[in-house]
Amino acid sequence: MLRTALRNVLAHKARLMMTALAVLLGVAFVAGTLIFSDTVGEAIKKASAKNLKGVAVSVKAVSDDDTPPIGKDGKRTTVLDDRLVDKVRALPGVQSVRPDVAGTATLAGPDGIPIGNNWQNIAANFQPDKDGYDARYPLMQGRGPAAGDEIALDEATAQTAGYKVGDAVRFATDGPVLTKRLVGIVTTEDPQVTSGGSLALFDTATAQKLYLHAGQYDELVVGAAPGTDQQALTAKVRELLPKDRAEATSGTELAAQQSERITEQNKSLSQTLLVFAGIALFVGIFIIANTFTMLISQRSREIALLRAVGASRRQVVRSVLVEAGLLGLVASVIGFALGAGIAVGLRAILNANGAGFPDGPVIVGPSTVLSSLAVGVVVTVLAAWLPSRKAAKIAPVEALNTVEAPPALRSLVIRNSLGGVITALGVAVMFHVTTLKPSDGMPVAMAGSMLTMTGVIILAPLLSRPLVSLAGVLTTRLFGIGGKLAKQNALRNPRRTAATASALMIGLTLITGMTVVGNSAQQAMDTMTANGLKADYKVTTSTDTGLDTKLSQKVADLPGVEATAPLRDSAFQSGEHYANVNGTDLATIGKLAQLDFTSGSLAHAGADGIAISQTAAKEKGWHTGETVDATFFDKKKAKLRIVGIYADNPVVGDAIGATALVDPHMTELKNEELLVKTQGGATEELAKQIRHTLGDSPLLKVQDHADLRKENAGQIETLLYIVYGLLGMAVIIAVVGVVNTLAMSVFERTREIGMLRAIGLSRSGIKQMVRLESVVISLFGAVLGIGVGIFLSWAGGNLVGQGLPTYEMLLPWGRLGLFLLIALVVGVLAALWPARRAARQNMLEAISAQ
Repeated sequence: MLRTALRNVLAHKARLMMTALAVLLGVAFVAGTLIFSDTVGEAIKKASAKNLKGVAVSVKAVSDDDTPPIGKDGKRTTVLDDRLVDKVRALPGVQSVRPDVAGTATLAGPDGIPIGNNWQNIAANFQPDKDGYDARYPLMQGRGPAAGDEIALDEATAQTAGYKVGDAVRFATDGPVLTKRLVGIVTTEDPQVTSGGSLALFDTATAQKLYLHAGQYDELVVGAAPGTDQQALTAKVRELLPKDRAEATSGTELAAQQSERITEQNKSLSQTLLVFAGIALFVGIFIIANTFTMLISQRSREIALLRAVGASRRQVVRSVLVEAGLLGLVASVIGFALGAGIAVGLRAILNANGAGFPDGPVIVGPSTVLSSLAVGVVVTVLAAWLPSRKAAKIAPVEALNTVEAPPALRSLVIRNSLGGVITALGVAVMFHVTTLKPSDGMPVAMAGSMLTMTGVIILAPLLSRPLVSLAGVLTTRLFGIGGKLAKQNALRNPRRTAATASALMIGLTLITGMTVVGNSAQQAMDTMTANGLKADYKVTTSTDTGLDTKLSQKVADLPGVEATAPLRDSAFQSGEHYANVNGTDLATIGKLAQLDFTSGSLAHAGADGIAISQTAAKEKGWHTGETVDATFFDKKKAKLRIVGIYADNPVVGDAIGATALVDPHMTELKNEELLVKTQGGATEELAKQIRHTLGDSPLLKVQDHADLRKENAGQIETLLYIVYGLLGMAVIIAVVGVVNTLAMSVFERTREIGMLRAIGLSRSGIKQMVRLESVVISLFGAVLGIGVGIFLSWAGGNLVGQGLPTYEMLLPWGRLGLFLLIALVVGVLAALWPARRAARQNMLEAISAQ
């Protein structure tokens, strides 16, 4: 039977080609994901290890809330000072102590646009030796910074910004723009910089002035003399540290922590990619099962002969499964090789778009090879299991039948009943989702979506008859006999049509659902921007540094500015309830944000009154006229009067009060946002004036309504395009399934096609018949996918809507129409080869085919 299985694979290699391609693509996706994850993870680990080279002990300041205390001047203060440096340097076994200052610095490019990712734009102190070199930051050009007006940059950042030695560099740390002269360009192995960030270096005194206080440091990096035990040295260093205010970590422990952190970061990306790879393989199961079902139907006489000469049912099952295993193994090996190429290409594409993954060799581990091959073989064998059982049920007496006898179609009663129950259960779960909160509803929504999709897939043969018949009416009217034959061929075997269409349906269901939710969320954000914000400009920073309050006041004096209102955030607790409150100018906020009061007003708020949103009032049970006892996060207590309740508006948040209420509880007086209303609307010139008044910092974001809509839309569009790309493999595999089904169907109907040619149907008529059959099947899958996707997006959209008060489901008819058009094109393209093959058959040879 093993020889029989091998002979069958070789004898039907052309018919199995498309099935192998489906397995190949799915395995390539899995292998590419695993190789990419291992390669990038290992490259980052090596870069981190190189960056930690020579680190025996790391000493950092700590506090109760893991953040350094802030001094009255707004700068961090630490216990790591020059005296501690001298004590550590004096310990036996210490070869060197590097006192580091760390911060962030966002650089402005030639056009004023910030360079790099904000949280990765790091700054540090350059520490030269007696020759003027810093081993941690090797110089490429120029020299290291040695005075307060000097700066050095990493090579990649200098190239991106177009800076050369001698140029004036504009940057910001947490306030107005600063300018220093570029005196040197360095290289670095810091993964935070090489993965898309930037590096700015200052002399130690300047770095301390910008981020800390004179004589203080963020970290002490201790180098050990040869032969010194790291753990013992770490213990000695710990004895010198103030209790609970600083901690020492050995270099070995630090490397292990970084490795664990990198692994955890890569895990989420890998898991996401593997989910989409699993979807692609799941789609492939339909193609594999369809192929083996058709092959067994075509080889029923051959299998009956095997049974007649003594093959048992179990041997027949094993023969089919071995055939599937061989197919899966060969396809998996090729798919794995393709996956390695995908991994290399993916890293190159992401790096070209600013991901900044460090260079390194492609890592192909044994577990990756075994996992990829196992996935391909197991999926193929599992998909062929049901067809193999069907093959085992073929009786030996069927060897006496003619091969032309169509197989008896099994009843669909049990399948339809099961599908109806599962679909009803899935629909019920999705209706229940509409009553849940986002925190509880996501797992339930995913389960309900899976149940609904599974139920529709099971019901697909039943649904195919009315939908395909409806499409057949159109094809018959437009194309005559070719359209009628296409409809009848699609209806001839509902299970086969359903399996082929379901593969396409899965991808389109997910794509449609994401598109509808994304489009609706985008429209909701646009509505909030238009209705909730009366101001012409919303001014913020790209980090949490905030806006200088004195500079903000100057914006109100600009020509053309009608009103401004700051927003300063604080928070308090009252009983078991927590609330955020925005301090603002109560006299002008009504001109800059839409405040629709359902009760009360801000007229008599004073310094102790707050107005709250309807949602906050409902959740906390507060009412207008009530007084609540509040404890702010600085432990100060106050009695707050509820002076009004307004319709939810994300511009002002849960609650608003006077700046006099919030200011005493802020560590540093800064505006989180500044709303600006102009007399003649937003203009480019006024935006420049606002930016200049606020210090012209690269951290500034001066956004009008169009900018806010673009920012919101950009995030959603990016997410949708990523989903389209990841689901693209599933759609490609579905297209392969359509091609495969049509090609095998043409082979199965060889004699029938010959008879059609004999009674006068032209070659072009044969091509048209096959093409229309492909189009009907593709459109059937598209209609199912779009329909189920719309339903799931309606039910699941409730979870999104609770976070967006203006959310309502809006169907993007243009994109839905595009999806149908794509399905139509897929049907035409998928039929090119099968239709050509059918039309080229010799009429007499086809009629005499056995």
